[in-house]
Parts: sequence; C-alpha cells; structure tokens
Amino acid sequence: MTESDRPWLDTTRTPRERAVDLVAAMTLDQKIEQLHGAMATIDIYSLANSATTAEEMEQLAAQIRIERHVAANDELGIPRFRITNGPVGVGMGDGTPSPPATALPMTIALAAGFDPDVATVYGDIIGNEASALGQHVLEGPGVCLHRTAIAGRNFEYFSEDPYLSGVMGVAVTKAIQAHDVIAMAKHYVVNDQEYERFRTNVEIDEDVLREMYLLPFEMLVKDADIAAIMSSYNRVRGTYATENRYALHDVLRTDWGFEGYVQSDFWSCRSCAASLSAGMDHEMPDAKWLNEANVKAALSDTSLEIETVDRALVRRFTQMFRFGHFERPYAPVAIDAAANGARSRSIGQQCAVLLKNEGGLLPLDAASAGRILIVGQKDFVDDACQGGGGSSKVDPLYTVTPVDGMRDVLAGLGSGATVEKFTVARDLSNLDDAITAAKGADTLVVMAGVVATEGADRPTIAMFDEQDQLVSALLGLVDRTVVVLKDASPVLMPWLDRAPAVLEAWNQGAEDGHVVADLLFGVVNPSGKVPTTYPRSDDDTIYAGQPERYPGVDAGEGFPTITYSEGREIGYRWHQAQGIEPLFPFGFGLSYTTFALSDVSVSSTTNDGTQPIVVQASVTNTGARAGAEVVQVYLGVPSPKQPPKRLVGFSKVALEPGETKVVTLTIDPASTNHPLSVWSDAERGFVVPRGDFVVHVGTSSADDSHTATVTVG
Repeated sequence: MTESDRPWLDTTRTPRERAVDLVAAMTLDQKIEQLHGAMATIDIYSLANSATTAEEMEQLAAQIRIERHVAANDELGIPRFRITNGPVGVGMGDGTPSPPATALPMTIALAAGFDPDVATVYGDIIGNEASALGQHVLEGPGVCLHRTAIAGRNFEYFSEDPYLSGVMGVAVTKAIQAHDVIAMAKHYVVNDQEYERFRTNVEIDEDVLREMYLLPFEMLVKDADIAAIMSSYNRVRGTYATENRYALHDVLRTDWGFEGYVQSDFWSCRSCAASLSAGMDHEMPDAKWLNEANVKAALSDTSLEIETVDRALVRRFTQMFRFGHFERPYAPVAIDAAANGARSRSIGQQCAVLLKNEGGLLPLDAASAGRILIVGQKDFVDDACQGGGGSSKVDPLYTVTPVDGMRDVLAGLGSGATVEKFTVARDLSNLDDAITAAKGADTLVVMAGVVATEGADRPTIAMFDEQDQLVSALLGLVDRTVVVLKDASPVLMPWLDRAPAVLEAWNQGAEDGHVVADLLFGVVNPSGKVPTTYPRSDDDTIYAGQPERYPGVDAGEGFPTITYSEGREIGYRWHQAQGIEPLFPFGFGLSYTTFALSDVSVSSTTNDGTQPIVVQASVTNTGARAGAEVVQVYLGVPSPKQPPKRLVGFSKVALEPGETKVVTLTIDPASTNHPLSVWSDAERGFVVPRGDFVVHVGTSSADDSHTATVTVG
C-alpha cells in the first residue's frame, strides 16, 4: 500500500477525517485487532477477580507489566499504541522491563496543596516522562471521591470534594496532554471502594450522582478536553459500568459533548455487543470479550452492528491523530531524573499539612538538634515512603531515605547534628529497645502512617500494625518529639493530646527524605490543607451501623449493593450536617507563621442567578516567617437535602512577613462546577434555586468568621 493509498496519513486533514478514512480502509479482522489490547489472554482473570492483598496485586502487576499496548499494523501505518498507568507518576508502562520514572507524591497529597499551579507542575512531570518513554496514554488522573476514609485507592484520588478534585484534575490533565500524551480520567463512575469491586453494585440518586460523583469528570471533559475515560469495574444501578449506556452515552456524550474514547479498566469489560453498544470503545489488556469469535458472532446475529465497531475505532484513532501519534517514532530518551526529582521535592514541600504545633516546637533548630533519632516501622523509616500499591505503583528512578534526606538537609544548614534510626518490628517485639534508644536522643522524630493498595479497603481508619501503641509509647520520653505521618488517607490519632507536634507528610515518593527534613527544619514553611476530613473515630463515619452504605448488603441478587443513602453528606458535608466535630476539618492546616483575613466583601447582596458573585478579602501575614495561606469560599445553598456548605472557590497566596495581598475569587454560575446550582430531575439539568445563599469566607471548612448573604430572586 503506497502513501497515496493511505490518505489518513495526510497531516493537513482533521483528526476525525483521517480516522474515518482509516477505519473505512480496514478489513474486519484488522478492525477487531484494534478493539483490544495485545496481551495474550492467559489464566490471570481469576486472579484479577480475587486479588485482595498487596502481594496478590503485585503478582498480577508483574504479569501485565510489559503488555500494556495495542498491536501495530505496519500495512496501515498504525503504530504500536503504548499505554502506561498512573496517576501518581508514570507507572507500569509498555516496555521491557517497565520503564522507571519519578515517583511523585500521592494524588491525595497533591490535593492538599490546594493550588492548581502545583498540579500543573505535577502533570507536566508526568507528561514529560510519559513522552520521553515513548508512551501514548497515561491512565490518570483519578477523580473518584473519598466517600470513606478507608477506601483503598484514596491515595490516587484527590479528595472528598468534587470541586477541589475537578480543579486539580483539570490542571493535571492539561499539563499531561500538552506533551501530546492522552490523559485518561478514571474510574468512571462511583468506583469509591475496593471491596468486591468486580461484583458490587452502587445505588445512588440522580441528583447526588450529578452534583457529587459525576461533577469532577464533567469538569475534565468540559474544561480540560480530556481525550479518554476509563470505565470502572463496579455495577451502577444494576448494570456494569462498561455496559451502562446511560453513563457512557447519555451523560458522557449527549449531555457533556465528550468526543474522546472510553477504555475498560483491566478486565472490567464483561461482554462484547452490550459493552460496545453502550459506548465502551476499547478493551484492555486483552481480547477476553472483543475477540474475533465474539465480534463476528455478534455481527452475525445482529446484536452488534458494524457501524458500532467503526464508531469505537474512529473515536480512538481521532485522539491518536489529534496528538500526532502516527507521526511520532518510538525513540525513548533518558528522563532528567535530577530535574524532575527537584520539582517533585518542591511539590511535596507545598503539600504537607501541619496539624499541630504546640508551643511552636516546629520548625526544629538545626543548630541545637543534637542527637536525632528517627523511630518507626520499616515502611516509614527504612525506605522512602512511596506508597500506592497495585497497578499505579511507580518503579522509581531513585529514592531518598529518611536518614539520608535528613543528613543532607542538616549538612546544607551547616548543622553538626547526628541522625540515626531505630526500626520497630511490625509486631512491636522490640518496642522496649526502641524506648531505651529514644531516651538517649535529644530530638525524637516518630514516623508512622498508612501505605494503602489497590484491591483492598482498610478495615478501620486506625493505622496498621499497632502503630498507635508504638506512637503512644514514645511520646513523653523526649521534650523535642515530633510525629511525622506518612499517610495514603486519614488516620485516627488517639494519642494526639500527648503529641506536641504532628506533621502530615503523606506518601511522598522518591524525595521523601528530603521533603520531610525540609519541613521539620524550616527550610520551607508548611502550607498544605487537609483535602479529606479526619474523623475522631470509626463511629463518626457515614457507614457506622449502616452496612447498606458500606460494605453493602445482598438484596437477593447474588452480589452486594452499596446504597449512597447519605446523599451529598460525605466528608465535611456529613460532619457539619450531623453536628459531628471532626479531628481535623476539611481545608484545615497550620503554618510556622500566622495570617489574618480582613476587609472581606461580596460584590452584591442580590443576584438574579446568572451574575457572578465576586468575593474579595485582604490576607496579611502577621507572623515572622514567609508563608502561604489558602482563602476558601463556601456556599450554603437554599435547597432541600443540601448540606450546610459546599466549596466553590479557593486561592493560595504567598506572603512575606507583614505583607498584605488582596485575593479576588469569582463564583460564576455558568462554571462547569455549577456552584450555585442543584440538579433538577424535572428540568433534567442544573438550576439555580431561589432564596438566600450564605457565603462563607475563611481558611477551612469550619471557619465561619466571615459570612454574607446573597439573595437570588
């Protein structure tokens, strides 16, 4: 076939025109070959269904590590389509072996930065490295919500709030796609738990689905022009997500105008004709369902139309042409590990949350730190806390351990302090020895936390391996004692009253050692905010005593159904609606300096429901250190079933000591997050209710120091 016979290779034509011509020239066998991944269908489907532990997930991951692609077709000029996992860096990509990359902080940590500019840097690193490694698709960002604090994949989702998740996800997506790498939002939709994820069904009211769980996906489609969506494992209202025409067609394409393609999560496809007809376009990682026998049989019995097959291929090829994948040779280049590592370090510095700092213990004085002892279990003191078990795990280019990182930072500060570590056994069998070692230290840094994994939810919000007992036993031994948490999601802190200082550093990835030391010794000032509420106990959760909410109940159908009967009340919405005081509220975070908000104003006290609400506030750094504060705007919406507040705007502002800046936040009713609107089944759309909207301006979801009322009539 000559070049003149392949008009789809003409770059002067539109991506869709090229895709239509390519599909028209393909034989049926060639079309079927392009409907699925090229992994040989081997006997790991049962493992994918049953994997519940980190070890089982790793076994599965090892077998698919080099099989993340769609086969090339040289005759047609179709390149090998290389797919890599995310969203916490370039994960398992297509290569032999899977190419290493920069291990970034977890997505939950990125959300704690409350800064889309930081999210842009994050996405730029991912896009840069995916492109350098010759990958075409990055499976991320993940924008499901933290409905529960125990969900196994909270680490790779942003937050409990749909607006924060959407804003940060849009920034990441744009930055990835700027490198001509397809970004793929996941997992669509209500894949908010790992428990029985291949079987469970989710029942949810339409208004809750639209206002909460679909919202960040809608923002990615409309604001970021995302090229691909990954359909989830679970059932939605009784129908598997990969066969759910309402979600994949009515919502995604008719309502939102999505023009990209839909890929199945690995082995989430459950059928041939039903999935393709519903709007799933591509099966990964193999041809379990979209194989030659099934497709031809479905075409023969008319349960599937050839036009539907063509539609699926045109959608994906259009995106490949859009990003120049047909013209790009496979020529991997080395990643600049030092440069991207430095940027990862900067991201981590801006995302850690200072939860407590009694008596101004932090930052530690490097000159007088003396003998520093780091104590904790292996995952937190021996190695860089990369976290994120399962398919999104990154093979790091390098890592910085807690001891090495702290020694580096202290050397840079000219300190003569020494740093040692004591590793406590998981069963605490050497806890007495740890106590003895701690008593000989001048400064004690206790490290603990949670490393979560895909495939399994946590049984409780408490930390694993009796770490609360470990932390409690070490507190009070040394005056200068700091607890550093390295978490994948919120944890309980029964010892909090006895801890003078607590820093939530998250699972930091490669630069863990440097980032934590930078923060502890004041090289940088913590400025993160809690992106997900920390409950005081398991009893304060939406599912306590409510098994139908989680883990679900079998209603006689043979599979568990999880009912979102709490409606919009998750996270801070739940705590405020129920009058439950959290351990740390959404949006909370301290600093080594102090800030004051003043001159807070709202543009008008009346509105017709279409005009933007402009909020202004002066922010002053009233302390002695440079730092950054996040101004947050929440709305109380006058409509039934609405929680007391919803986040509608935020802005992070950096200030020198004594400096004042004016922050302006515009709340536009026409924005894709529908800030003033509620979903109306009658109107089949978002509508602005009439009544008094309460505007809350502060520095956390619990801050009611500045309020105003805007009447919409």
